Amino acid sequence: MKKPIGILRALLGVVMLAACAESPTEPPTKPPEPEPEWVYEGQWGSEFYEPCGVAVAPDGNVYVADANNHRIEYFTATGSFRGRWGSLGNGNGQFAYPVGVAVATNGHVYVTDLGNDRVQYFTSSGSFVGKWGSDGTGNGRFHGPHGLAVASNGNVYVTDFGNYRVQYFTSGGSFLGKWGSKGSGNGQFSGPRGIGVAPDGNVYVGSAGDERVQYFTASGSFLGKWGAPGPGNGQFQGLYGITVAPNGNVFAADHFKDRVQYFTSTGSFLGKFGAHGTGNGQFIQPGDIALSPSGDRVYVSDVFNHRVQYFKRRA
Repeated sequence: MKKPIGILRALLGVVMLAACAESPTEPPTKPPEPEPEWVYEGQWGSEFYEPCGVAVAPDGNVYVADANNHRIEYFTATGSFRGRWGSLGNGNGQFAYPVGVAVATNGHVYVTDLGNDRVQYFTSSGSFVGKWGSDGTGNGRFHGPHGLAVASNGNVYVTDFGNYRVQYFTSGGSFLGKWGSKGSGNGQFSGPRGIGVAPDGNVYVGSAGDERVQYFTASGSFLGKWGAPGPGNGQFQGLYGITVAPNGNVFAADHFKDRVQYFTSTGSFLGKFGAHGTGNGQFIQPGDIALSPSGDRVYVSDVFNHRVQYFKRRA
């Protein structure tokens, strides 16, 4: 014979059933991420073999450092071929893995010639103008020059990867100054690659070894930093290219997370776009980033998809 259930116990059971009925059986789902501000617009790249650097000229033409083809190619804003120059070698106008490219306001095109430890520069159509640098640790010498950026006054900033520093020069290559050393402190670097100059002259440097962005005055005085290793917003896994928009926002290529993140000038996270893959708007290890002169289009070198993709603001 079953024992009678007490009234209090029965009431407690009703209360518990009601509570369970009102409570979710699973934890609340994470709210969906907002749609990205930047959306896929187009691409090109049948002629590339691991393109690294990308830059946009004042006239809107797009220059690409086609690293494993040892050449520079340039295109209209939507990817129509305009011309190319370069071949493997160490002569004037030749390259050994060009990885960085930047365009000055006068149209001159600057290229970091990684394997030759030098910078070369050219007219907008590829005629050789000049060069500087050689392997070493002294002023004006490099050990793996990588990213470069040109300020509005014509000064050229170069990340000297293997020497853990930034050097800067006049438009013709005369040494002006340097900063940085190996380490994780303020103003120190562990694998500096990307570099960009803001409209106000501040210089932003991305360092892959410690996964952070640091920014400085034009002469290298430390101003601030953000970033850490990881997959979250504002974190990086293989921080690569850096560029600064006309409005001061900073774009960073998160190489091994197959995405681009962008921030305010002081590092507040604004958004991201991209995912791993071969489809439109996806990447396999993005390298460098450039913006159109008006800031309404973003170009990304999609290194191991052997293409450049470009994005526009969502309408």
